[in-house]
Amino acid sequence: MRFVLSVCVLLGVFALNFNGAVVFRFTNFVCMSYNESWFKFHQCRLKAISREKVVLNMNGTILHAAHKIHLQVKLFKKASGFKPWLLDTRIDVCHFVRTNYDPAVKIVFSLFKEFSNFNHTCPYVGPQIVKDFYLRHELILLPVPTGEYMLSLRWLFDQKLQFDTNVSYVFVEDMKKT
Repeated sequence: MRFVLSVCVLLGVFALNFNGAVVFRFTNFVCMSYNESWFKFHQCRLKAISREKVVLNMNGTILHAAHKIHLQVKLFKKASGFKPWLLDTRIDVCHFVRTNYDPAVKIVFSLFKEFSNFNHTCPYVGPQIVKDFYLRHELILLPVPTGEYMLSLRWLFDQKLQFDTNVSYVFVEDMKKT
């Protein structure tokens, strides 16, 4: 699969139905390809729309058909530097797309469909796009403490590391408005 699932996992981990105000804002987005003969990034950036809204854009190309895709997901929380927190898992992307075997990832994945061209099962080849992605706080389902976080996503094709995507964000619940 691609970046879409990774950001979906990010969002699924952070959610809670809030009656009050919530700030969820991307602060950094870093992409790194380790094998540009297999995967090449064309765009990897955040764009500020307003003071409270930052959208994520990613455009990359899988140059050869990928049949066995795994995603290593780690979530970090900032506390005197980023420290491992809550999530460290590995997902078989192709299996997930066929069977939706992980309910949490399934909920999060549904958030990304409207922002990406991800609409089929493996094999993946060609452009992989996430355009103008942002999280609407009303869709957040799990409790998350206020803080700075980083979601590290390592993409493996045929058990070989191909690229990383790291997304940093701030999550703040405004207790005064609840």
